[in-house]
Amino acid sequence: MLTKRFLTILNGVLVSLLILAGLAIFRPLAPAQAAPAPQVPIFTPTPGADGRIIWVVKANDTLLSISLITGVSVDELRALNNLTGDTILAGQQLLIGLAGPAEVTPTLGPTPTPTPIQPTPSPKPGVGTMCLILFDDSNGDSLRQEEELSIPGGALSISSRSGAVSQTADSDSGAEHHCFENLPEGEYTVSVAAPEGFNPTTTNSAVITLSAGDETYIDFGAQANSQTLAEAPILPTEGQRSPLFGIIGGLFLLFGIGLAIFAGRLLKSR
Repeated sequence: MLTKRFLTILNGVLVSLLILAGLAIFRPLAPAQAAPAPQVPIFTPTPGADGRIIWVVKANDTLLSISLITGVSVDELRALNNLTGDTILAGQQLLIGLAGPAEVTPTLGPTPTPTPIQPTPSPKPGVGTMCLILFDDSNGDSLRQEEELSIPGGALSISSRSGAVSQTADSDSGAEHHCFENLPEGEYTVSVAAPEGFNPTTTNSAVITLSAGDETYIDFGAQANSQTLAEAPILPTEGQRSPLFGIIGGLFLLFGIGLAIFAGRLLKSR
């Protein structure tokens, strides 16, 4: 009876094994799955205000792990941080490179209000004086000597280029210039006209620039023509006798001689 029970149990075990073996044979194969890739932290270097890029050491960091993350070699890390070995501590700041300073956006202040430009007052024009003379250039050298006086009857004229000033005057006899006073500074045309019977010996016009405070003298010359000289009376010069006095003296002399001859004959007749 024991043998029969044992055989029953044994048959059950064999059937179970056969079922498991069949399942293992006919079960579809599952696709193979790759091992997950190791997660490598992404490092983005951010320079500080002074341009230095700093790595703060965390627990379990080594120079090799920092080199793999940052791309900076171990030897370069040692050189940048004056390290003689590989020992680093958590919280330690390691220099891993240099870059330009972080971009700083300036804070704009208030825009200054420009000071309005004040108009510059225009200076008032000054005045000056111009004096003209039409002299008798008796020797014809176009240069005035002290003894060469003004010719009367001539015309003196002065006018500004702007047309604001236009004045005329007659020339007088004498040695003085005729002065036009209180003339605004500027450019003037001055001219003279000789009276009838005189021919100019100098230019009869000129352009003069008058500045404030100037007192300018301009000489114009003229000379009597031949007709005027012929019509002029001949006056005796100092130290010479007039021909009229000579004629009168001769007549008195002849009268005296005749009177003497008459008196001599009268005495002889007695």
